[in-house]
Amino acid sequence: MPETFDLTTAVYAKTAVGQQEIQTRSLGLSPLVRRILVLVDGKRSGSELAPFLSGNGDIEEILGQLLTLDCVEAQARTKPMASQAAAAPAPAPAATATSTATNEGVESSSSEIPGLPSAGSRSAKDNEMARNFMINSVNSIIGQNMRVSLVHDIFHAETTEQLRVVYHAWASSMSNHGMGAKRLPELREKLFKVL
Repeated sequence: MPETFDLTTAVYAKTAVGQQEIQTRSLGLSPLVRRILVLVDGKRSGSELAPFLSGNGDIEEILGQLLTLDCVEAQARTKPMASQAAAAPAPAPAATATSTATNEGVESSSSEIPGLPSAGSRSAKDNEMARNFMINSVNSIIGQNMRVSLVHDIFHAETTEQLRVVYHAWASSMSNHGMGAKRLPELREKLFKVL
């Protein structure tokens, strides 16, 4: 049955075997495969899970392994859900950044960051570089799976304005981590070249 699904567009949910594996670790999954299993929530597609690999594996291969072991089940994404999913991510970064910024005591949650050129002057390549820089810095300094919602918001920020809104949550998370706080000035300088 899994052969009928496009592994990157199908939505995945944990099975009873998958739930048991999370608790017992009896199947001896590699850390990368286990990470994807933990992140499967019945809402994300294969392509939405891929960024959590940080370039260390093939999402189709990992999902195929989890399907073979009966840890997850694939469900076809219907067209109305896909259009809702496409419309939903745009407001998510702003909402999360605002609530995170408020919780962390950061006053500004707008896309205005002093000292940066106008958002319109940034290209799609600049946005991609900024998005990758922010995700990689969270994963390498804070740790993978520690700030999943922040990584999700960064990944779904499509415009410079959205990235600048999420920047506040990124900076707050980095400043609340020992190594992140030490490296924040250096990281901010590098990020501002493309943000």
